[in-house]
Amino acid sequence: MLRARKSAVYLLVISLSVSLASCSDEKQAQSPVAPAVKVAVIEVRAEKLPVVTELPGRVAPMVTADVRPRVTGMVLKRVFEQGTSVKEGDILYVIDPEPFRAKVASAQATLDSAIAAQKLAQQKADRQTQLSQNGVASLENRETAVAEFAQSNADVERAKADLRTAQLELQYTEIRAPISGSIGRALVTEGSLVSPTSDVMATIQQIDPVYADFTQPADNMIRLKNAVAEGKLEADASGSAHLKLVSAEGRLYPHDGKLLFSEATVSAATGQVILRGEFPNPEMNLLPGMYVRGRLEQAALDNALAVPEQAIQRDTAGIAQVFVVGAENKVEIRPVSLGWLLDGRWVVVKGIAAGDRVIVEGFQRTAPGATVEAEPWISPVAVGDTPEEG
Repeated sequence: MLRARKSAVYLLVISLSVSLASCSDEKQAQSPVAPAVKVAVIEVRAEKLPVVTELPGRVAPMVTADVRPRVTGMVLKRVFEQGTSVKEGDILYVIDPEPFRAKVASAQATLDSAIAAQKLAQQKADRQTQLSQNGVASLENRETAVAEFAQSNADVERAKADLRTAQLELQYTEIRAPISGSIGRALVTEGSLVSPTSDVMATIQQIDPVYADFTQPADNMIRLKNAVAEGKLEADASGSAHLKLVSAEGRLYPHDGKLLFSEATVSAATGQVILRGEFPNPEMNLLPGMYVRGRLEQAALDNALAVPEQAIQRDTAGIAQVFVVGAENKVEIRPVSLGWLLDGRWVVVKGIAAGDRVIVEGFQRTAPGATVEAEPWISPVAVGDTPEEG
């Protein structure tokens, strides 16, 4: 009897287990499979890209001229507006001219007196010469008269020079701009006594075009030249370098510049060479002393690989990495070595190969090993360039 009960319980347990297993299989069959996450990818392609070096620099004026007085006197008036543009020859300051007018009048009177004395000396010399020829006057008297006439000529020339000096000093009471350019703040005020040895009254700078002085480590320049010599990089056909300017906020300056020279010596203190560029500045947006960054295209790299800037991610250690859609559409993470930033794309030196599909958008919703559905990434720039339908 007891054995019969145990057999019945055993059969009941088995039937319940089979029922539960069948229900579980039905639920699994009925539950939907989670769809793969969609991501936007680009297929990396090898291309020829310029080697760009970003260098820190400062803007410098093309020409700088300090405005200084050439005579001693009191400033009566400031004519120019501070911070505006002036042209060569414009009046900037006026020094009290009355003392110099008096000097001109005195010098003119001295000249008139010298001319009168010259005429008298000439008449005396002519008369003594004639008398000496007739045997009436002595030779000594003639020579004395001739010497006095020569002395009067010298007095006239000296008086003319003094008059010219006085006229120049009167002219210098109007302090004019030595060059055309942008003038800064006034460094002296009305009523100040100035002299040629006094401080600068104002400064004028020519800032169209402007210079930009950049520093570059000498080792980088040598390494670049060696790479070109070994054939790893291709130099520009003209042998020159393309120079662009980037502001501290990252905005690209609309006018390209030209490289003027590279210093032949290396600074012993910094180990760097100085590169000077020249840039047009018609809008006057570049001001002397402004910090800028220069992008110098010094060569070209064949079979270069580049990805959009937003495709580059960094781990907690700061190492650059990209998400790649590999075999069977599974996500992989690869650390990469970056070269330089070029028009919104990072040049990748190591870590990826041509043909790899790099995730640009959607990597936040996936993880390594996850299966994804890859779609081609469309650049916002390309979308913005597409003409609108009428």
